[in-house]
Amino acid sequence: MSFRRTTIFSALFVLLLYGGLILSILYFFDGKTLWESLSSARTLFSIRLSLIAATFATLLALLIALPAGYALSRFHFRGRQIIDTFLEFPMIVSPAALGAVILIFFNNPLGDWIQEHFITFIFSFAGIVLAQFVTITGVTVRFVKSAFDEVPHELETTARTLGASPWHSFLTVSLPLARRGIIAATILSWAKALGEFGATITVAGTMAMRTETLPIAIYMHLETADIKGTVALILILVAIGLSALFATRWLLERSH
Repeated sequence: MSFRRTTIFSALFVLLLYGGLILSILYFFDGKTLWESLSSARTLFSIRLSLIAATFATLLALLIALPAGYALSRFHFRGRQIIDTFLEFPMIVSPAALGAVILIFFNNPLGDWIQEHFITFIFSFAGIVLAQFVTITGVTVRFVKSAFDEVPHELETTARTLGASPWHSFLTVSLPLARRGIIAATILSWAKALGEFGATITVAGTMAMRTETLPIAIYMHLETADIKGTVALILILVAIGLSALFATRWLLERSH
């Protein structure tokens, strides 16, 4: 087999793997169940909760990722390599274990004090946002760093020699030139937060009409052997996630 055919076959295998899994659930697809799910107050609450929590988590992650990603891309400082390594921490630790770490933290004196004097995270909306934030921040910083890596240093240096302050150079040169990568990082991080399950269920629980995000709703339907209901919710989640990914491609192509 030629090199070209080997590489194309590998690419098609990825399509067959994930596309085949998605198509396989259509065996249990039921239009009536899907409509009932979409018109259910509980499902609509789960969708709304997932969208809001993922948006909050992504905005918080982006608030940290923009300056952190820039620092890792441009500056050499003590601890840089350690920070760069820890960006993969949510990837090497399972989501459930990550949620357990968060749960244990809030059983320590400091965590208990934070919940008593500021905000309650365990079994609450704040806990959902926190679990998603912790899960996606590392990868968001990594994506943003890669976006800034693509911006030539010379352009920033030129802006500085013309009298621009570091902040002005960042806002008028670096940020606009890295916008395509940052847009992609934002939407991909949001999609990852939307589908987060392990850490969320560990920290926030499975309380219906309170902490039941869409992935948790899928788990609860599957736990009761409601296959058709599970498939309907999976299709809703996949549709939202794929729409976000297609939106990313469209935005990047228009801004090219």
